[in-house]
Amino acid sequence: MGTVHRAAAAATGLPAGLPVLAGTIDAWAEAASVDALSPGDTMVMYGSTMFLTVMGERPMRHPALWGTTGVSPGSYCLAAGMATSGSLTDWLRELTGSDFATLLAEAERVPPGSRGLLMLPYFAGERTPLFDPRARGTVIGLTLGHGRAELYRAALEATAFGVRHNLEAFADAGARIDRLVAVGGGARGLWTAIVSAATGLPQQIPAETIGASLGDAALAARALGVDTGGWNPITATVEPDEAWRPVYDDRYPLYRELYDATRRISHALAASTP
Repeated sequence: MGTVHRAAAAATGLPAGLPVLAGTIDAWAEAASVDALSPGDTMVMYGSTMFLTVMGERPMRHPALWGTTGVSPGSYCLAAGMATSGSLTDWLRELTGSDFATLLAEAERVPPGSRGLLMLPYFAGERTPLFDPRARGTVIGLTLGHGRAELYRAALEATAFGVRHNLEAFADAGARIDRLVAVGGGARGLWTAIVSAATGLPQQIPAETIGASLGDAALAARALGVDTGGWNPITATVEPDEAWRPVYDDRYPLYRELYDATRRISHALAASTP
């Protein structure tokens, strides 16, 4: 942005000429923390909501997404954000009176497809690519034989299908997806495995997955000419499970169809709720 001028230096005690740099919002800072700033770099942030960014060389527009400038000078970004993800799993944790470690361990023993359960993750409406605040969470296929393990895995699968839906919107907008980098508190274990299987894309996992502050520090360092290439290295790659992929490829069209089939009812229920 510039440097500290003499009047500001006198008022603050900061040295005159000190570079002044601006950070950025959390998701873009997370992308900077893993150096997902080149065209084709795509970030998935596993937080209270899922947030996705993809970088490009030119402005990208799509009616169901957000187009912005990129973090690096001369770059552009297309962004997507779901309304729930970690907030949904936390709701299930509270509802069942369990803890995340137990729920994950139990969900790992459930086969892909959650033994016939299918969930829409719209428990707080939905942002991209639907922009439907009156969308509602839905679970279909329940029987007396289902328990919290199947529900928890169905929630992870629902958010994975939401990621796939947004990635398809990226592709529709002409974005190139060269690599997928996972960040956020949920970027580990079963959840990332399900997302990779549902999307058919490998995900790179960095050493530090909660890195917004690191990203802002990296942006400052780069502006001063510091090489930050080794600050947050990729330490693992999650490959799509080829045994799971056919299950999710079969379920994904049903996921898309379920929203259309229940939209009128969801909207009516939303309208009747104070």
